Amino acid sequence: MLLINSFISEAIRINYINQKKIHLFTQGNIIAGRVINVIEDRIVESSGLEEITKEISKDIKARVLIVNKMGFVVSDSYDVLKGSPIRHYELQESLKGKAVAKQHNLEKYGRTMYVSVPIILNTKVIGAVFISASLEEIYQNIHDIMRNFLYLSLISILITGFISFVFAKLISTPIEKLTDSIMKIHQGNLDERVEIRGNDELSNLGSAFNLMITKLAQVEQQRKDFVANVSHELRTPLSAIKLLAESLLHQEDVKAETYREFLQDIDTEVDRLNKIIENLLALVDIDKGKLELDYQITYVNYLIENVIHSLKPLADNKQIEMVFYEREKIHIKLDQIKIQQALTNIIHNAIKYTPNGGKIEISLYPEYEDVVIKIEDNGIGIPEESLPYIFERFYRVDKARARSTGGTGLGLAISQQIVVLHQGKIEVASEVNKGTVFYVRLPKEVRVPN
Repeated sequence: MLLINSFISEAIRINYINQKKIHLFTQGNIIAGRVINVIEDRIVESSGLEEITKEISKDIKARVLIVNKMGFVVSDSYDVLKGSPIRHYELQESLKGKAVAKQHNLEKYGRTMYVSVPIILNTKVIGAVFISASLEEIYQNIHDIMRNFLYLSLISILITGFISFVFAKLISTPIEKLTDSIMKIHQGNLDERVEIRGNDELSNLGSAFNLMITKLAQVEQQRKDFVANVSHELRTPLSAIKLLAESLLHQEDVKAETYREFLQDIDTEVDRLNKIIENLLALVDIDKGKLELDYQITYVNYLIENVIHSLKPLADNKQIEMVFYEREKIHIKLDQIKIQQALTNIIHNAIKYTPNGGKIEISLYPEYEDVVIKIEDNGIGIPEESLPYIFERFYRVDKARARSTGGTGLGLAISQQIVVLHQGKIEVASEVNKGTVFYVRLPKEVRVPN
């Protein structure tokens, strides 16, 4: 406001002074025109000249002097300097034919403007009109204007300050609450939430914060569940291995058949441990971006047949029929081992959650720019509220049932990551007690990075 006031004050001063200068120049030219016929080279004084200068001086509220070409005052509206010489700079320039105006700060009269206009007859300078006008009234007007403007500025500052304080309070309060909530979350309280009011940017920030905390709480809960599940899964085979080993150590004269049977059981439990560890390592590699794809031209038909062949013993164990439908031979670029792993996880889940005597149908067909692998079962299905989360790592729809069937909730997460790395996607549709359908979509033309 100080800068604005200074700028406005200077602008007003320059404008007023210029207007005053133009006005005095105009009056000086008018006076010069009126006295041009009265003053001549040999005339030093005239009664008509006195009347003109006093009349105009009264009108313009300024002192008016008529000077001849020698620099002597012919007429003075104040009747003080008549007959006296004047040597002011402005007058000397006017006697050379120039119109001059200049501002002075006089000790006795204050700020004053001198204006001098030449009197020209037949291209010859025969004298000059010299006007002395006080500028104090102008400066007083400027002072009054700026004083009023200053009062207005102070009122504006007070109003603006009050409004700013109110709005700052309105803005800072939610931010302080958000900061307080962040500190509580930092201390481990994931149940903390920010109260949402209004529909502004801070409200949107609070909503986003609450969503983030909800997600963090879900991830934390999933982590705890995963740790508990993995601990159980690891403990179970380890306990079995320890029990079998101790049984062999504490028995005497154990038959070879018993050793073989126990060692086969130990081998099975070790395979189970390896499977859990492999899944965990696969996820770690995906997260760190270490998983590299070895693209090769592959007949997808043969790849699916290999997966079915490897899982057929599990299906036969539950009298589950697996059928493969293929419309045509399809070959595309993909990483055979990784896609086989992804399909194995999905089909293995289908076998696991399909009751004895069920059926699994696997179809392969092209669709627009994609190759679709459809895996459909008539198993227990997935609840609708769980469908958005089944590809999240560590998530299991029914933890108790998942524990009894084995697994850690990592298979589908790994499958989805592998398919996404192939620039494809997995879709799922399911209905409880009717079955589940997985669609694995892989692009026909994949852009292989260099």
